Amino acid sequence: MINAVPRARRRRAFFFRSSSVAAAAALLLLGGPDHVLAQTAPGAPSGQTTVVITGSVVERALADAPYAIGAVGRDELRSAGPLVHLSESLVRVPGLVAANRWNYAQDLQISSRGFGARAGFGVRGIRLYSDGIPASGPDGQGQVSHFDLAGAERVEVLRGPFSVLYGNSSGGVISIFSAPVKGTRIEGAVDAGSFGLRQLRAQGEAQLTPTLDLRAGASALKAEGFRPHSEAERRLANLRLGWRPTPQDSLLVTVNHLDQPADDPLGLTRDQFDADPLQTTPQAMQFDTRKTTRQTQLGGRWRHRYDTGWLREAQFAAYAGRRDVVQFLAIPAATQGSAATCATATPPPANCRHGGGVIDFARAFHGAEARMRMALGAVDVVAGLAADRQRDDRQGHENYVGTGAAQQLGVQGALRRDEINRAATDDAFVQAEWSFAPAWSLGAGVRAGRVTLTARDLYPLNAVNGDDSGERRFSYTNPVVGLRFDAAPGLKLHLSAARGFESPTLGELAYRADGLGGFNTALAAQRSEQLELGAKWRADAWQVDVAAFDVRVDDEIGVATNAGGRSAFQNVGRTTRRGVELAARWAPAPAWRAALAATALDARYRDDFLTCAGIPCTAPTVLVPAGNRIAGTQRGTAFAELAWRDAGLGEFAAEMRHARALIANDLNTEAARPYTLAGLRWSHRASAAAWLGGGWSAEWLLRIDNVFDRRYAGSVIVNESNGRHYETGAPRAVGVSLRLVGP
Repeated sequence: MINAVPRARRRRAFFFRSSSVAAAAALLLLGGPDHVLAQTAPGAPSGQTTVVITGSVVERALADAPYAIGAVGRDELRSAGPLVHLSESLVRVPGLVAANRWNYAQDLQISSRGFGARAGFGVRGIRLYSDGIPASGPDGQGQVSHFDLAGAERVEVLRGPFSVLYGNSSGGVISIFSAPVKGTRIEGAVDAGSFGLRQLRAQGEAQLTPTLDLRAGASALKAEGFRPHSEAERRLANLRLGWRPTPQDSLLVTVNHLDQPADDPLGLTRDQFDADPLQTTPQAMQFDTRKTTRQTQLGGRWRHRYDTGWLREAQFAAYAGRRDVVQFLAIPAATQGSAATCATATPPPANCRHGGGVIDFARAFHGAEARMRMALGAVDVVAGLAADRQRDDRQGHENYVGTGAAQQLGVQGALRRDEINRAATDDAFVQAEWSFAPAWSLGAGVRAGRVTLTARDLYPLNAVNGDDSGERRFSYTNPVVGLRFDAAPGLKLHLSAARGFESPTLGELAYRADGLGGFNTALAAQRSEQLELGAKWRADAWQVDVAAFDVRVDDEIGVATNAGGRSAFQNVGRTTRRGVELAARWAPAPAWRAALAATALDARYRDDFLTCAGIPCTAPTVLVPAGNRIAGTQRGTAFAELAWRDAGLGEFAAEMRHARALIANDLNTEAARPYTLAGLRWSHRASAAAWLGGGWSAEWLLRIDNVFDRRYAGSVIVNESNGRHYETGAPRAVGVSLRLVGP
């Protein structure tokens, strides 16, 4: 039943060495990343024309970008499925894992070169943007559930050293860009598929005046799911307003709203998965585990171009929003204890430290960024300042009421946690590109900033519960340098290096491993050194991108203890991430095309450390030896596609997805087994004038996924303390979509 309602309410020397925001100002004449709507250069060959701005100073084609970046265009987004999850299409990008958890109560599990792999929920370690507006919080935690895929022009995925220019927790960057308004039209779509999937979509756009355009869209989804207790609904609305009062000025305003209640079937233990991967763990039914998310966000970006002089462009962006979440967990009442008992018992039981089985928070967030682009002789420079703020009114409640035979589970009970959490970042960045010879160019930049994380505990009920108030401040300087060489016609080589930074999140700082109150002051931020060597080759029928990388991390963050409902984190030492990525496209004839995306990743711990064997765990006692694989990573993934198009019959395509074993825990005793899935699709666009009149067209999409009905775990819950690691992937599924586009 979907019925939750939110409340109204360590270091090594490196090639760069600097430590403050002042370093960014000192490099002002050298260059931060840019966000502008991607375009297509008119008249250029298909597949080689995309203008990329993410991570660049000036507009450039994808093939010219001196770093590893992947892009998924509008057609690829639409052919990948019903435009519900980014995981449908991001499988085309090497180096990135976007696992569909088939659980609407949990966001996608996304990692880039192993960054973000440890996230048990939400997206962390990767920066997320929608039309330049951050979808990641100041502490590095983010969500993609509100991304408007139906209205997107493209999705860009930046990997490797240049992603550090986005600041804290930027092991990679995912940016979605909405399509520009090109006229007046309306469209409606219906999606239907296996497991009770039903979705209605509507969108309209218009050029209201020569300088003002508008697009609005909405969708409503219902899904029953293929496991018991996995029903979900989603209602999404988006508005995009563009205004060009002068040829030099433009203003873009976006508004989006998400309302998503979903049941949570939870993960399965290995025994449960082997017995029946389509079952739901009994605790999910017992506690009616579920989550409701509501979010509304407003953002705007003003841009002014200068026609003369050294100052070429100025931009200012601002955003604000609110996110409300209520989540019911499967925590036994005996584990939580009772608020009433904790208030009167002497001494109070140890479980009085528990925060309850219901998470309930209201988050207000806002931020702003100002930047300018300059041309200083042969050097193009971008410089800017950014500030982001987040305030969480966070409460925890018991997930039961009553005792004995009258006890009810899965309902909101007594208050057990009451905090005000805040996160803030302040950054300065500069980035420059210099074409110092006909075949050579040099890029360099730095982003420096400060992260402040605080908690004010309003619920120190007794000495056992303690006062969990505290504050931590972190500062960082992320430098990057890159070199590009045009080695031959169509062949470009690049080399880049950087230092990155990832702070703990508010959740990772919340509790100390020694059990005392206050923030986890022993927990340090993790820092990385990254090196990338790549090549991009373009020929008449071929596009090939290859990148090899080596990443070394100090003070990797991992779990220390898990007891009394409190998880505490620790720094587990050094790790390495090494790998190779390949993306290739081949079009041997106009009707034929093929694509391949493959990744090999070796992500390991370099130091021994101790971890917990289960719960309760008041001190880590089990050795994790150096050489173990990092939990949440897999040694390789691959995607392949072969498509044939006929003007009258449409496009037919076959797809293949392969994933090697996905490590579920630090001890490497649990892992999701390797799998290979096959998919088929047909798409066709034809006139619908006979039905709806002139100018109307109909677009059909038919997909069969997991054709051979393989049983597999598509994702894992990393280091899940109860051993419920495995999240089952969908069995064979059939889906059909019809999209009608009007004049």
